[in-house]
Amino acid sequence: MDAVDSVLMVARAQFAITISFHIVLAALTVGLANFLLVLEGLWLWRGSKIYLDVYRYWLKVFALNVVVGTASGLILEYQFGLNWSRLSTQAGDILGPLMFYEVLAAFFLEAGFLGIMLFGMKKVGPRLHFFATCAVAIGSLISAFWILSANSWMQTPAGYTVGADGRFIAENWWAIIFNPSFPFRLAHMTLAAFLGTATLVAGVTAWQLMHQPQNPRARLQFSMALWMIAVLTPLQIVVGDLHGQHSLKVQPQKVAAIEGSWTRPPEGAGEPLRLFAIPDMAEHRNHWEVAIPRIGSLYLRHDLSGTIAALDEFPAEDIPPVPAVFFAFRVMVGLGLLMLGQGLTSLVLRWRQRLYAARWMLHSCVLLTPAGLLAMLSGWVVTEVGRQPFTVYGLLRTTDSLSSVSRQQVMGSIWMILVFYLLIFGIGLWVLLRLLREPPHEDEPGPQPTLADETGQS
Repeated sequence: MDAVDSVLMVARAQFAITISFHIVLAALTVGLANFLLVLEGLWLWRGSKIYLDVYRYWLKVFALNVVVGTASGLILEYQFGLNWSRLSTQAGDILGPLMFYEVLAAFFLEAGFLGIMLFGMKKVGPRLHFFATCAVAIGSLISAFWILSANSWMQTPAGYTVGADGRFIAENWWAIIFNPSFPFRLAHMTLAAFLGTATLVAGVTAWQLMHQPQNPRARLQFSMALWMIAVLTPLQIVVGDLHGQHSLKVQPQKVAAIEGSWTRPPEGAGEPLRLFAIPDMAEHRNHWEVAIPRIGSLYLRHDLSGTIAALDEFPAEDIPPVPAVFFAFRVMVGLGLLMLGQGLTSLVLRWRQRLYAARWMLHSCVLLTPAGLLAMLSGWVVTEVGRQPFTVYGLLRTTDSLSSVSRQQVMGSIWMILVFYLLIFGIGLWVLLRLLREPPHEDEPGPQPTLADETGQS
């Protein structure tokens, strides 16, 4: 490994560390903001104070998440400037405005109305307070919109021209923003954020119900979380299939890496479903492969005889790191199937009126607490590692995006970031566990309406 490859590897490792922390918090911001929107809306609609108690409870978790998420976001921006300045130089005319719009949504819409959510109910009344909650929830979705637009453009660039100096110049902003992979990525990631939040809420509440099985507020949030999982998991599977079909057209190397397909099967033999294998980048083959014939063709081509372009049909220098993509995809799908089972089981138990009494179900939900977030992280590994060796797919290689930094500089900043994360996330996790230790109770501390507005009427 030469000096450039060494620097590249540690720079990519730093990006993986920063994005992994931040994306979890960003997803929880989207999921919790919209959960709070539904809770306060139900309080105003039905006039039942139980919804307000649960709202106050999760509002504290949401505020903590925003604080820690802002800190991790600043670190992420810092490492962009440190390690990837050539990417900024080459693609800044396009990525800069998209990132700027995200900052406007995150800091001016979300952060601006968060103060009203936390402290303003007595000042502005329930209806204007609900407007603030809506603004924060919508702001979180707008923020995700711009970030995913920028990321999708790097995956499927469109609407640009290349200047004499090699820089990407915006030509058609409509084509840039709504680039080919953007609709699929936006839907898939938004659903992932909702499901990650739902499994977290279900797991936390299941733990609370194991200790206080008759708590009505714990039952409410447990029921709402499982409804979300039951409804959205099948939808996510459909969206994921559509996303995969599109990726097969625009990023065939990525799909070949996902499947661990080194050589195309004989005509008519179909593509196998490889349940397990150990891909070997040096020998261009799989070890210990366990596969079911033809089943891969069923979800890849929607028939039993279709095949896909294999890895040996692409230049060796354009093949992504196959093992990481191969295993991350299987982790994502495996966790998705577990969540599908969780949702379907909840429907059966709800029908039998045993949703809160089946302790094995509560234990299962506790075990699946991180499932949605881990599936989302695995999906991002597939997305980002599968795009390699490019930052702007097919146009700008990751090696050519790297700043003129030394390995020692990047390693030094990694240690600084890890120390910072250990401090910030350590404190944040300690506070979070204290908040979630007890279920919500009647008259939960938080934003209080006036006595005249206790029923949600202004």
